[in-house]
Amino acid sequence: MYDVIIIGAGVVGCAIARELSRYQVKACVIEKDEDVCNGTSKANSAISHAGFDAVPGTLKAKLNVEGNLMMEKLSKELDFPFKQTGALVVCGREADKEKLQELYDKGIKNGVKELRILDKEEVHKMETNLAEQVVAALYAPTSGIVCPFQMTIAFAENAYANGVEFKLNTKAEQIRKVKGGYVVETPEEILKTRAIVNAAGVYADEIHNMVSKEKLKIVARRGDYCLLDKAAGAHVSHTIFPLPNEFGKGVIVSPTIHGNLIVGPTAMDVEDKEANNVRQEGLDFLMAKAEESVADLPMRQVITSFAGLRAHESRGDFTIGEPKDAKNFFDAAGIESPGLTSAPAIGIMVAKMVKEALNLSENKYFVAERKGILNPQTLSKEERTALVKECPEYGNIICRCEMVTEGEILDAIRRPLGARSLDGIKRRTRAGMGRCQSGFCSPRTMEILVRELGINMAEVTKAGGESKIIAGVNKDCL
Repeated sequence: MYDVIIIGAGVVGCAIARELSRYQVKACVIEKDEDVCNGTSKANSAISHAGFDAVPGTLKAKLNVEGNLMMEKLSKELDFPFKQTGALVVCGREADKEKLQELYDKGIKNGVKELRILDKEEVHKMETNLAEQVVAALYAPTSGIVCPFQMTIAFAENAYANGVEFKLNTKAEQIRKVKGGYVVETPEEILKTRAIVNAAGVYADEIHNMVSKEKLKIVARRGDYCLLDKAAGAHVSHTIFPLPNEFGKGVIVSPTIHGNLIVGPTAMDVEDKEANNVRQEGLDFLMAKAEESVADLPMRQVITSFAGLRAHESRGDFTIGEPKDAKNFFDAAGIESPGLTSAPAIGIMVAKMVKEALNLSENKYFVAERKGILNPQTLSKEERTALVKECPEYGNIICRCEMVTEGEILDAIRRPLGARSLDGIKRRTRAGMGRCQSGFCSPRTMEILVRELGINMAEVTKAGGESKIIAGVNKDCL
């Protein structure tokens, strides 16, 4: 019997798992997909928000500010990339300047530091490629950019290293209350636990509604994005927001932590919680809206587009804690923007609830640090030469766009909770994320997966399940 089962291995579930591993606890994370970071956590704006736009007094406001302030320390502890670049909320009409003041006032109430309102001259001096009609901006220097993949994987690996189990390809099909806790039925086995943490993203309402009469309703809100080549990465140096609306923060233009430029998202509510397909009308919309904030966007440099789903709950705030009729069942539901930023603070909050409910003791052997995959590009010429001499695989370039070596891919596969698919390798190493979008490197990456996992080529998948790359056999092999 487990002390706690966490349902969902996105950034929130993995952050909670990591914080729970600070205690003496038998914990398990179950995830329906083949890898961690496979849902909302892999398809978002990759922004660490300052916290100026959330309604004061809400969990969103509190946890956003707390999580953002934790990000730099966490990035060093867990070895994932983070950079405090700052953000600008731009205003295109004189009549809307008062809305900037309202955002500023919200931010001050939420505890955001160093906020300033800039006039036209100041903001255009700071960002030379802003649209001409921009007349003012709210400047938030504490905003930053982060890698959501590496952040989520770092939480998961650190939790695993501290004793948390992970069961991937494991869907919670039914949950029943029993004496002393809960039974979680999966296709493979029946799991018993004293407590449950519900971090199931867009499916968190379905998990919640299995045990509580206080029903949740989560709507999947799809957001389309365009990702531009690194050649366009310096077009802006801050995250550029429009004035927010009822659907969210609007279409942003931002540098990414890896030197690209990202544009998006749109906001469209959809019935299908797997509808993460990109729509042309969505891309047309975000391109038009982005140009209201930033001039001369080099849209010919788009290398890919993608869509993500946010878990929108009608009450407009995070739902965190126990329902009245489900003791030791803890929701972390309705985690939409700023969920990525808030995840570290949500982890602490929920872990504390579970600790108090189960009377958990401190884990004296908890290790806070985790080392990520070595990137040879960060080494000096002498260090890299020595590395290649010791491990020749680091001298074999597999992905030429991103200069990813065989050594990095091997590490991604062999380390705890290692990659088992092309997307798993992509998220850990960036192999396939460059201009050619894996057109050249995927066959070589597949060969490494075949060799390391002891499978045949027809079993290699893009992202687990039925997403097989090869169908059939070459006639020359018959």
